[in-house]
Amino acid sequence: MKRHRKIAAAPERSAGEVWRTATALLADTLDRSDAIERAEVERTMEVAGGIGRQLVSGGHLGKKPLVLVAGEMWLEVEIVSGDAAFALTENLGPVPGAAGVSDWTLHLPQVEPLAKLVRKTAKEDEHLSADEPKAQSSAAAKSDGQTSTAGVFNEAALAAWAKER
Repeated sequence: MKRHRKIAAAPERSAGEVWRTATALLADTLDRSDAIERAEVERTMEVAGGIGRQLVSGGHLGKKPLVLVAGEMWLEVEIVSGDAAFALTENLGPVPGAAGVSDWTLHLPQVEPLAKLVRKTAKEDEHLSADEPKAQSSAAAKSDGQTSTAGVFNEAALAAWAKER
């Protein structure tokens, strides 16, 4: 399931504050999983912090977001700056979809002139990648090629909603 979050940067927050906010968002999201330790997420974000703050301050994450891939969850974190940051209504609560995952990768965008540093940083932690994330896996596609609503609709919740009406 594809999700999006936007975080306000300058002039609302410094690059360091933005990176701390992104760290909290990802840690809160992945902390829902019994298999992932919050401290592990925080360590990975600390490793990526130097290049992350550079990507924020250069405005790069407004054009190419951070992408967290955890199981079927695909979370794009865009950093908004300038006048748009003033008008942004943020949703910084945990993102649904990570409860059952055991592995995750944060994809850092390779943008010039920082691409070499991004690749170097990604090699320093097993949960970081400088590669483009692979196309979102199609859990909705059955082996016979037909589409399904699995992963798109919670059929039990939809049925409960229908009964209420």
